[in-house]
Amino acid sequence: MLTVEVNGKQLILREISDQWGEDCHTFLSRPEMMHWVNERFSKERFEGTDEERESIMEAFRQV
Repeated sequence: MLTVEVNGKQLILREISDQWGEDCHTFLSRPEMMHWVNERFSKERFEGTDEERESIMEAFRQV
């Protein structure tokens, strides 16, 4: 599960999983966050359909 909290100029992204617990990433800009998202959900590494990946990417673009 991923959550994004906008806190002033900061974007705080929390990645929560059953295996690893909670991992927190703090970004100072949307382009910085989108760079991380593009790396994390790259087409080569994503284990789902193109539609699922595009849905995730669109959700991040709307933040």
